[in-house]
Amino acid sequence: MSIAQFQEFFDHCVGTWTTERTYHYLTHQEVERSHTEFIIHPINSETKARVLSDNQRSTELNLEDLPGYQLAFETVSEKGDHVCQQLNILFVPQKVELPFIEGDYLRDKAYEEAKPMIAHFRYDIRTRELLMTTQYTRVVSVDSITLINPELRIRKILNYQRPLENQPLQTVVLAGFGVEQKQTVNVQQ
Repeated sequence: MSIAQFQEFFDHCVGTWTTERTYHYLTHQEVERSHTEFIIHPINSETKARVLSDNQRSTELNLEDLPGYQLAFETVSEKGDHVCQQLNILFVPQKVELPFIEGDYLRDKAYEEAKPMIAHFRYDIRTRELLMTTQYTRVVSVDSITLINPELRIRKILNYQRPLENQPLQTVVLAGFGVEQKQTVNVQQ
């Protein structure tokens, strides 16, 4: 087991995916379904350096070894709400104590707040689960992606009301669950 399995997770994530999700809003007891289509592409070293710079991080790293991707998605809810976004993401491993790899998850634009954002990630090479925790102004988002096989991922999103400093997460305001399936392109001959 090695950090190569972490890169393999991302290699399988590259491509076009569709997601069916259910969101449970616990603050007002509402359930909503949505459909998302998204595309993931690797980014070059120049874009990786820009994501690091946007987050006031040193670009003096071996950029070729850092998993970095462009994520573009379009979501339509059952109510007809429509959201499109494109962002660049970068994973900077800092601690490898197998079976876990941990570090920083950087974005040039966050989901909840449209600004560069640094979050924490932990990857479990046994279960192939990527867990990302982001401290936003009002909520703490804990996002889990589990790679079942190269064409199927399970997604779980829990947003907690942001607690006071050094207090545990305990008040869930949103729970989301989804099934993500990779789309294959049929080439006609």
